Amino acid sequence: MAKKLYIVSSGAGGTSYITPEARNALEECEVVVSYSKYARELKELIEGKEIFTSGMTHEIERCNQAIEYAKSGKTTCIVSNGDANVYGMATLIVEIMDEKDLWEEVELISLPGVTSFLAAASKVGAPVSQDFSIISLSDRLTDINLIDKRVKAALDCDFVLGIYNPKSKKRILPYQNFLRALEDGYQDRIAIIASHVGRDEKEKITVTTAQDLIDQDIEHPAVSMSTLIIICNSNSKLTKNGKVLTPRGYLNKYELDGELKNK
Repeated sequence: MAKKLYIVSSGAGGTSYITPEARNALEECEVVVSYSKYARELKELIEGKEIFTSGMTHEIERCNQAIEYAKSGKTTCIVSNGDANVYGMATLIVEIMDEKDLWEEVELISLPGVTSFLAAASKVGAPVSQDFSIISLSDRLTDINLIDKRVKAALDCDFVLGIYNPKSKKRILPYQNFLRALEDGYQDRIAIIASHVGRDEKEKITVTTAQDLIDQDIEHPAVSMSTLIIICNSNSKLTKNGKVLTPRGYLNKYELDGELKNK
């Protein structure tokens, strides 16, 4: 029988956004490998399984352990919050599999998930209906100068900009640089601050402006490693009931009845 290793994207926090195929993989597997926090959130879905967990910064250990379980013949799932390809476990699993040339030995199945970027957007209206960019401000694995360059380019190109991992207690310089970039003509942009998305008791989503972020600098109480920030583009606006709208451009071209304008 094929030795299966699933990369299971569990969606934004909690279990609200986990897909049916991800649930099926968790049900099928014999072993679950996960960051400790995510395993606790999935407790009801993984009861009775063999479980291996570890803390932050132990990603390589978890990936190697998941691969070893799969090689031993146990159908294994390694859990990645959000989507495994968005700052998740997919890249590391694939890299290790390739380095060890295990493609003939283990069948790797990666399952997509709903990111906090998309989950938060759905709750405030339609803020990302135009081209967008997603950037992590964590410089643990990416050079800070490259992060700064990407942030500036995204703002200059008028992308809707999603910011992951804005700051931690010790890592604040990339966030400070991000705020300085917002000061360069982007202060009036609509900003969405979404914390603990999907974790019902903790979830908080606020619609404000980039100026609010700038004014509170690194002391903003809603900004942490559990926060996603969305900076809207120059065409974004608030609807009559306070939802966020980034028009795609339909009503520039069509009448409300669907007829082309200026025929």
